[in-house]
Amino acid sequence: MTVVSNDPAWWPSINAYRVLSYFTVATFVGVTYDWTLTFGQEVELIWRQRWSLMTVMYLGVRYLGILYAVLNMLTNVTTVSLTDTVSVIMYTVWDYIGVVVFAMLWVIIITRLHAMYQRSRKILIFLIVTFLAVTIFDVVVTIVTMRDASGGELILSGTYQCFFVPAEDIILLSPLTWILGTVWEVLAMCLAVWIAVKHFRELRRHSTGGILGDCFMVLMKTHLLYFASSVAVSCFQFIVYFAPIPDAYYTICVGVLHFLEVIQMSVLGSRLILSVREYHAKLVVESDAASGMTSIAFQERVHISTGSSV
Repeated sequence: MTVVSNDPAWWPSINAYRVLSYFTVATFVGVTYDWTLTFGQEVELIWRQRWSLMTVMYLGVRYLGILYAVLNMLTNVTTVSLTDTVSVIMYTVWDYIGVVVFAMLWVIIITRLHAMYQRSRKILIFLIVTFLAVTIFDVVVTIVTMRDASGGELILSGTYQCFFVPAEDIILLSPLTWILGTVWEVLAMCLAVWIAVKHFRELRRHSTGGILGDCFMVLMKTHLLYFASSVAVSCFQFIVYFAPIPDAYYTICVGVLHFLEVIQMSVLGSRLILSVREYHAKLVVESDAASGMTSIAFQERVHISTGSSV
């Protein structure tokens, strides 16, 4: 439903939405800027390569993440007017995109951990089972929330605000989905740290690294950035859900949370794949250069040998 009011009692809400809109616009600008910086790499390493599951995952987290930022901006900018139906549809799509993108991120993490554990079947089965349990619960909660929720548009003193209100009997399910998701990511982080410590101990013992050691370093660097963002997101989600803070700080925390979520989705999530593709491309170039030098040296030896026999 649409609510129209010029009551000064709404002014704190107007100011809060205005502050939140600054964060959502900044998030969209930041994600778009990152996309323009990496678009050349994307064309070379993603679009021109053979398509695989990771190609689909990259395009999903990159472009659905950007769409997530766009919808978040449109529903929070106070100068954009949306009808009740459009508001509800956009919020519903925004919520489902979040579930899908984070599921894609976890598929990428599972694939990387599977590689780091030397394609261990036990690790793969364990990660897939826990992933499916958490994801199915998230999907069910999202469906129930969308089915029983209500929303619309607030027109307050010439500003426009979309609102979405879940049913009271299921309002506690959202924190539960956050808790389960956080537990899964902490579990994945512990597995990554464990295999990293084990790997570096073996490198120190044998004093050899080579290509496998360098590839492992690439995996760990992007893992650390991703998990650092995950910890930051979890901290702000805890503050938003459970911490008793003043309304002004609450709005800032929500804005920072939205910013970090989109960065984790679209920027760091896509780099989980892009960094490995870039490292592989570098190896191919170096291998081709080495082959070319070997061919030149072989041709020179043949020329010298032939000249001396004449």
